[in-house]
Amino acid sequence: MLENQMREIGESAKKASYVLAGISTEVKNQALQAMARALEERVEMIIDANRQDMDDGRAKGLSDALLDRLLLTPERVKGMAEGLRELIGLPDPVGEVSNMRTRPNGLRVGKMRVPLGVIGIIYEARPNVTVDAAGLCLKAGNAVVMRGGSEALNSNMALANVISAAATSAGIPEGAIQLVPTTDREAANMMMTMNEYIDVLIPRGGTGLIKVVTAHATVPVLQTGVGNCHTYVEEDADLDAALKIVVNAKTQRPGVCNALETLLVHDKVAQEFLPMAADALQEKGVELRGCPRTQEIIRDCTPAAEDDWGTEYLDTVMAVKVVKDIEEAISHIQSYGTKHSEAIITNSYKKASLFVQRVDAAAVFVNASTRFTDGNQFGLGAEIGISTQKLHARGPMGLEELTSSKFIVLGDGHVRS
Repeated sequence: MLENQMREIGESAKKASYVLAGISTEVKNQALQAMARALEERVEMIIDANRQDMDDGRAKGLSDALLDRLLLTPERVKGMAEGLRELIGLPDPVGEVSNMRTRPNGLRVGKMRVPLGVIGIIYEARPNVTVDAAGLCLKAGNAVVMRGGSEALNSNMALANVISAAATSAGIPEGAIQLVPTTDREAANMMMTMNEYIDVLIPRGGTGLIKVVTAHATVPVLQTGVGNCHTYVEEDADLDAALKIVVNAKTQRPGVCNALETLLVHDKVAQEFLPMAADALQEKGVELRGCPRTQEIIRDCTPAAEDDWGTEYLDTVMAVKVVKDIEEAISHIQSYGTKHSEAIITNSYKKASLFVQRVDAAAVFVNASTRFTDGNQFGLGAEIGISTQKLHARGPMGLEELTSSKFIVLGDGHVRS
């Protein structure tokens, strides 16, 4: 019975979390090394499991971009292993004491960083999340319960079994890394209300998944965001640099949340820049959907509908709008952005500063591709997701964001009068 199965998973994770909170950095690092080594040793089995998911995905008609997110290759598995090893070199935040100060009465008061406890993750498509999430949660002293999407069930099961067994063999308690072995939606629904066992829930996926979790969860939610990301090309931009940035942001990996979805171009450079951009993007198979002014300049551009401005395509489709100035660009982003990643290409310090100050997003770029919004690229190691909310964590969530704090108070027989 699913309810009993979920309760057993929750109880096991909660029990493991109490032990994990006191496990040394050395043991955690040994476990991460064992997990990385096991991935490399079992790569053929993992690829075989992924091949089943890829065959099923093609049969279901998944887009090329989604199939790319699902695909595992020996190089990608090796990349997962290297990601775990990178975590070994990062400082362990657990136990760090800060803001220690002495009160007038001699009491010493400070804050200690502690694990969140049990982290639940509901995610879609990308099997690398299984390894990234497990490694990050482990290094931060948390147990993790993961429920992946149906597209990647075989891959996720293979990965979870390999890394969980390796971690246990290295001294991590059983139950610390668990994958819900079903894609039954009821399992996800149960996770949303397992307050007794799960301390924080993180949804990773499309708009539909995130809305459902935030609307129905009673467990506190760390909301990862949809990435309707914009790049604005100002009138004073270096257009050669702008072209490289735009092409990279859209085509380097179009099926991920930090990929460019809407291009905004100042009217004064649109006539020069848009034909260059269209040629480079269309050569890479990108379909452009533009405003009326864009269609005047790019004759084979599809007319953009209102829905296009707010869509996270996760595919080789991009909306294009010509704007009169930076104020219109910022206003457009405020209306349609998802507070994920936004960029401006400009040689003006004043305009760059205005954009950085006024645009409300987890990451704001000046003269750089939005594809850099990533825990590894920001020096955090792997990430568990990119938060677009403002409480507790914002942007790529690394080790520190997977911890909380508690006050510690050191006295010497103190009593309050």
